[in-house]
Amino acid sequence: MTFLENIFTRLERAPGTAVLAEIRDGKTVSATGGELLALVAQARGFLRARGLKTGDRCALWAPNSIRWVALDLAIMAEGIIAVALDPRQVPAEISAAISDCTPALVCCADSTMAALLQPESAAALDVAIFNDIFSTDTTVAQPPTHHADHDPVTIVYTSGTSGESKGVVLNAGNISFVIGCTNARLDQLMGARKEPDRVFQYAPFCFAAARILLFTSLSRNSVLTLSTDLTKISEELKLAAPNYFVNVPLFLERVRRKIEESIQDRGGFAAVLFKRGHQAYMRRYRKQTNFVDGLWWAAANIILFPAIRKNIGPNLKALICGSAPLSVETQLFFMMLGIPVLQVYGLTETTAICTMDDPLHFEPGAVGPAVPGVKMTVSDNSEILVRGPSVFPGYWQRPAETAKALAGGWFHTGDQGEVDAQGNWRITGRLKNLIVLDSGHNVAPEPLEDAIAARVPEAQHVILVGNRRSSLAALVAAPGTNGNSVKTEHVQSVLNTLNVNLPHYKQIRAFQLIAEPFTMENGLLTTNGKLKRDAIVARFASEIDDLYRKKPA
Repeated sequence: MTFLENIFTRLERAPGTAVLAEIRDGKTVSATGGELLALVAQARGFLRARGLKTGDRCALWAPNSIRWVALDLAIMAEGIIAVALDPRQVPAEISAAISDCTPALVCCADSTMAALLQPESAAALDVAIFNDIFSTDTTVAQPPTHHADHDPVTIVYTSGTSGESKGVVLNAGNISFVIGCTNARLDQLMGARKEPDRVFQYAPFCFAAARILLFTSLSRNSVLTLSTDLTKISEELKLAAPNYFVNVPLFLERVRRKIEESIQDRGGFAAVLFKRGHQAYMRRYRKQTNFVDGLWWAAANIILFPAIRKNIGPNLKALICGSAPLSVETQLFFMMLGIPVLQVYGLTETTAICTMDDPLHFEPGAVGPAVPGVKMTVSDNSEILVRGPSVFPGYWQRPAETAKALAGGWFHTGDQGEVDAQGNWRITGRLKNLIVLDSGHNVAPEPLEDAIAARVPEAQHVILVGNRRSSLAALVAAPGTNGNSVKTEHVQSVLNTLNVNLPHYKQIRAFQLIAEPFTMENGLLTTNGKLKRDAIVARFASEIDDLYRKKPA
């Protein structure tokens, strides 16, 4: 059975059991297996009446919701290729994706979103809004189309960190394989249990990892609760009370910072206990503990940490993190609180997953071993190469780029990494991000950026520059206060300390505080929080030039 057939079977067996929920205005609205199937049947009827056929593309441009899920399942059940578009992207970027995949129909949440489509493309588009789709009287309650493994079922657009987004075609075999892997890992995490898993989802379904969590949840005994307001995630988490949910590092960094600021604001014994407990835990992790550390650690673990853990989520078994490197310090921070952070590594082109941490045996800073059935190796320049059932068949309408990405029978990830004797992988950088100095030295910026950010936590972002220059320099984003919240002297002190232990070509010789925030809205971050390096360098070209005029190396 394909993943889609498994999902339909599970829903049919749970006609009166909640399988999906969304939070609206502080209240949870759920859908049973039977109710979800009824919505799917209604959407299938609409698609047939609209004349869509097997192989057509149908785009979804809407925030996460129960109806979004029903429409996604309906599209694939009809043999149509679902194209999930990012609801937070600007209309120009959405129009570019629409022009690329040429959908027979674009489904929008409401008329407001439909009106945002670029006029030149909207005129030629067939557009439908959810209220029309789910008010049709025509229904199709049939088993889903049976897909062969090679049949395409969805197109997912890459985040475009280094340029134009590309449409990644994923087939039924890709998704079925990966869901088998995720179910196996979740079985390890949750153990034997009769009650359903409680799962929370805030990332849009346009991301491959979010979609895999959706399909996995619908195929197992679980209830997936959808966030509908990213500004109220902390409140929604309390309502959902999940056992686990998928995160990006940016979110975990913000949660960590909020906790640290809250404890600091409280002051008194709580602040002292937190600081001492944290120091004791870190020394314990480094196997440098002593008797006094043991006392502080025990006290913090009894008095303070359980309350913090409960406030994040009383039922949490683990936080799952992917999409970008997570700092070891942040992973250890949550582990200190008693919440494991399990890392996953993968790309859209690998159906979101290549490696997954083993819940029972994982190493902080690593992203786990390759999942069974997937092979990974490194090339001469340390690029990670992947092959296996999770690797995509190609980019939509881009044969030359597909051939390049899959050269030699391996998918070339563009990431650099290494593997230890236990099979655990570590991601060390991204080839496209390498800074090539005019001396010929190549520098991966990510480890140095992480080191600075860990020592200047009040900074929003840190990005290294220096391509074709004589030395490295840093831009430190400190928005809102013209850089005053980040002290120049502190940053310089951090750099001086780091530089002592670095070879000359990795030393950071200058920096600039940047008052403008790096956001999705101003085009400096992708929608999942990754730096758009080329855009940042272009935006602050004059500031970068000034750094090298002031600080010749």
